Parts: sequence; C-alpha cells; structure tokens
Amino acid sequence: MFMKIMRLNKKWIVFLLLLAGVLALALWPSGQQAPIKFIDRSTGIVKTEKVAGEKWLVWLYYNPVGEVTLQTLVKRKFLSSVYGYMMDRSSSTDKIQPFVEEFDIDMRIVQKQQFSSFNDFFTRKLKKGARPVDTVSIVFVSPADGKIMAWADISRVDFIIKGYKFDVVSFLNDSMLGNDYHDGSLIVIRLAPNDYHRFHFPVSGQVSSITHINGDYYSVNPIALHKMAEIFCLNKREYVIISNPIFEELIMAEVGATMVGSIIQTYEGKIVTKGQEKGYFEFGGSTIVLLFEKGKINIDKDLLINTARRLETTVKMGERIGIGLSDTDP
Repeated sequence: MFMKIMRLNKKWIVFLLLLAGVLALALWPSGQQAPIKFIDRSTGIVKTEKVAGEKWLVWLYYNPVGEVTLQTLVKRKFLSSVYGYMMDRSSSTDKIQPFVEEFDIDMRIVQKQQFSSFNDFFTRKLKKGARPVDTVSIVFVSPADGKIMAWADISRVDFIIKGYKFDVVSFLNDSMLGNDYHDGSLIVIRLAPNDYHRFHFPVSGQVSSITHINGDYYSVNPIALHKMAEIFCLNKREYVIISNPIFEELIMAEVGATMVGSIIQTYEGKIVTKGQEKGYFEFGGSTIVLLFEKGKINIDKDLLINTARRLETTVKMGERIGIGLSDTDP
C-alpha cells in the first residue's frame, strides 16, 4: 500500500511540475513590441495606433503557449463564429458605449443611434454625404475606411517584412490568373475594429462572379503580420474581377480575420457604380486587397512613399488613392 501511495504521489508531482512549466511559459513575457505607427493623411502627422486587444495579440503570436493556442483554437472558424454569435445577442449592446468612448468614434455621421446588438453597431451605415466620392472617371478611390499600404510593382519590392514577396498565385489560388498580376500593383487596406466596416466599389464597371477561398482566421493586425507575413494567403478570402475601361481588369478581394463573423456581400447584378456599397464585415478587423495588372494605375505618391518607410496611411472611403496610368496627374 505504501509503495502504491508513493507511485501515485510521484505521478502527481510530475503532473504538477508539468503544469507549473506550462503556466510559467504562458506567463513568460512575450517581448516588447514596437508601437504601430501610421500617417494621418489629412495632416501628415505620424501617430500611434490604439490596438484593441493588443496584449492578447502579442501573447498569441509571440508567446510559446499563445502560439499553440493560436494554431489549435484561435485560427479556427469555430471560435470566430461563436464570438460573432455573442456579438449578435441583445446583451452585447452594453459594449457599444465604452467602445465608442475608447476609440473616439464620431457618431454624428452614423445613420441611426439605437442598435439591437454590438454587431448591429459594428456594421453601421453612415449618413448620406459623410464619405464624398471622387466621381472623376480616371480617379481610383478607396473602397473603405482604414489604413493603406501600396506597392507600384510587387515583383520588385518586399511586402510587409524584409525578404518576403507577396505570393499572388497563392493568394488567388489560381496560377494562370496570378501570373497576370505578378508584376502589377498592389494596394492593401486594413480595417481596424473601430473603423467603418462597410466596403464599396472603387470604380464603376462590370463584375465577375465571386470566387470563394476557404482558409483560417488569423489576425491581420501588423503585430501578427510581422510574425506571419503569409497570413493573407492563409485566411479565408473572396474576390471579384472588376472590368473598367481605364483600369481594365482589377481584382478586389475581401480577407477574413480573427473574430470576423462573416463577409456579407450586399450588391446585386453585374454592373456597378463607383461608391456603390459592395458589402460589409461583421465583427472584427479585416482587409481589402486590390490587384492591378502592370501599367494600369498610378498610385498616389504619398502612399508609396509612406509604404517605403513601412508606414500605413489613413484613408476614407471615396477619397482618391490613384489615377489611370494613361493620364497625368491633374
């Protein structure tokens, strides 16, 4: 009997030591991450982003136990779907006012002031005229509010982090189509949780059917991207090809992310107009990716310069971010 008790005690000691080791790793400092800097386009001032859930993101991507949690649970659709369900419940309205105050959201331009859930608030519509759209045909406008990075030729420069090239073929999951864009231009617009989360068509034209690509739900925040630059090619995404007489065939893709309940398309038909709503993201930050064939767009210089400095630039839906290459800047 004594020997059995000793063996049981040894098993418990081993178990407790292992548990202590896991807890020690979980609590191990994840390292100090550099603050996320961006350019306020309206003023040219460099600012620091306030990141929702920053400590949680750092733990997931830079702590050993956090990384295991990320790979086994957080990147899965199940968790994002559950959280999306929670944000659809009426009880989630308690989160709205603290969120508005923390991120200084301008509610004066929002169509309605009463919401049935946090997701109802998150997918809010803006009042008419809150986002003026540059209607000049040769002008390419931002399809969303967010922070933008842009590359004139993605075959010649690094993407996000040094030494990593954006893999167009993997992103589109189509080798033939990807080859048409491998040396073209790329624009990435990141929507943080506090941004307006409806997206719009950046030009008028004819749209193809939607291509859906299943994938994971990694965060698209720079904290995650600087650890895993390939996230855009791993996450769930969907895209259309927009045919336009000036920009010809450009690709507009929506990329899902951690806690994004769904990507909802609201447009109908095959003919669309610049500024028309295309759809919206349910709860969570996410990304719009725009791809152009070589020689089809002159991206505004300030966006290219800031990107070369590894800085995002704020943009609003409807404002100019580029112009057709066949024309000179006005």
